[in-house]
Amino acid sequence: MTRPDQTPACGQSPALQWRDDVIPVSGRFDDPYFSLAGGLEETRHVFLAGNGLPERFRDGFQIAELGFGTGLNLLAAVQAHQGPGHLQFTSFEAYPLPASDMRRALRAFPELAEIADQMLRQWADGATTLHFPRLTARIVLGDARDTLPVWQGRGDAWFLDGFSPAKNPELWSPELLREVALHTRPGGTFATYTAAGHVRRALAEAGFGVTRAPGYGRKRHMTAGVLPPSEAQRP
Repeated sequence: MTRPDQTPACGQSPALQWRDDVIPVSGRFDDPYFSLAGGLEETRHVFLAGNGLPERFRDGFQIAELGFGTGLNLLAAVQAHQGPGHLQFTSFEAYPLPASDMRRALRAFPELAEIADQMLRQWADGATTLHFPRLTARIVLGDARDTLPVWQGRGDAWFLDGFSPAKNPELWSPELLREVALHTRPGGTFATYTAAGHVRRALAEAGFGVTRAPGYGRKRHMTAGVLPPSEAQRP
């Protein structure tokens, strides 16, 4: 069992810094874990609305994510799912945060406190499968370039939430984005905060129909898309 100030047993520890004593910043990638202008609002705009959620939720719906970070996107999904059915959530994370740092970061979102406590109790105990009343989350630790290709699942909606493509290019490579497409169900979607041209081209080459959409806050654009049934392949 890990203590709350420890990182889960697998994965590499992040080099963490704090901005204004509130927002965690990756020292490894020199990038904040969530928007300085409102992390929860950005998550709702980009990852939920960008994937047409929660309207598409149904029993067995699979959310998949690159970049677990503080768990904010997971908590937003748990909060948004108020209807019937049980969701699945799979996130790929190479640099897991210890529960103490996650708790410190999530204090910025008091409306999520009850759900965050449920998550953090399990995470502090070393669990990487997290249980909520209407959602089960599995956090896959390790380099997504190794772990995603062997994943047996396929996402109905992808949250592409790695650090900036300029600072974390490995998580936005054409090869990895092709794996995202291979692990997407027919008609499945993705959304991401970035509108970088090379990311959009790589997603289009992987088979997605790609759309540039209005971004959140000061970001002019984000990117969303859908995998046509004709492009879907079994992993």
